[in-house]
Amino acid sequence: MLPARGAPVVPAPSCGIIEAVYTGTNAARGQGDQGGRDEHRERADAGGPAPRRARRRHPVLAALAALVLLGLTLPLAVRAADADGISPVPQMLAFLPWFLAPGWLALLGAALARRPLLMVWAVAVLAATGWFLQPYGPDAPAGAQERASKARFRVLTANLQYGRATEALVDTVLRERPQIVSVQECDRRCARALRSPELREEYPHRLITSGSPAEGSALLSVYPLKSERQVPGELSMPGATATVAGRPVRLQVAHPMPPDFGKLGAWRRELGALRDYAQRRGDIPTVIAGDFNSSQDHAAFRAILDTGMHDAARMLGQSRTPTWPSATAPPLGAQIDHVLVSDPLVPVDGRFLDFPGTDHRAFLADIKLF
Repeated sequence: MLPARGAPVVPAPSCGIIEAVYTGTNAARGQGDQGGRDEHRERADAGGPAPRRARRRHPVLAALAALVLLGLTLPLAVRAADADGISPVPQMLAFLPWFLAPGWLALLGAALARRPLLMVWAVAVLAATGWFLQPYGPDAPAGAQERASKARFRVLTANLQYGRATEALVDTVLRERPQIVSVQECDRRCARALRSPELREEYPHRLITSGSPAEGSALLSVYPLKSERQVPGELSMPGATATVAGRPVRLQVAHPMPPDFGKLGAWRRELGALRDYAQRRGDIPTVIAGDFNSSQDHAAFRAILDTGMHDAARMLGQSRTPTWPSATAPPLGAQIDHVLVSDPLVPVDGRFLDFPGTDHRAFLADIKLF
């Protein structure tokens, strides 16, 4: 387009001028960037605050920690409510001491994920678990070992796992010489062994009930026995009254159903029957020995203790010694085999014994009658 007539003509800038302007602008920008870097370096050298980096919060780790804590909180809440709940809570409560391991892992995960609320939750779970680890029931009276008593006798309880540990039972009985023997899961070969001439001579008084390998039970005694009505249950639980040092002592085999899925009703009902038996004892010294399929973390078992029965292992400072499953994971097991006694019976010694062939440990307790 031509300029209007009479208008001044402005010459176009030359390439050299444009290049100079461009170069100067870049130089000025470069100096500004360099100056900013120099200023940042100077602040860093002077100990000034460095630029903040976004903290990683590990959402997956936090979610896993929350799931673990939720899985632990449910059975702990049921335990705090003095109940047993529904499956799988009773099964989980049997292994309550081991809640500490996932609890610590959840606390670590919450800390790594930088989630304060999860950390508080994990600490609460660990504190509750630690509280429930305390032994349930009283200690043995001081000086019971030295005090004179009317009688001292030894009680052995053993679950033979379908009779597979019969040989170990016979060897132990002949070696340890317990005066009272409570046997669970005594099959036909077990019954034959207990009726052998040698054991008949050692234990002239006995109650042996046969049935399926899991159903059979036996009660052997060096003291005269008077049979009593059996505690009702799907598995045999014979009972009797013995005469010890001229005084009656009630003896009862315990073997309620395990708290398997679909069997919780029978488990509760049969532990309740044992509780009723203990409640009706009056002032007669009583021993209940066997596989209770429950621990001190089950409300149904604590209900038996609340009648005034005392766990011999607990009174001897061994309330958390596992008895099952002894064949697969002994350190990770639960104490479900017990010898319970009432006043004036006091345990003064006790040992857990490993029997080859069974997944239960036997318990041998020395008891004084005052």
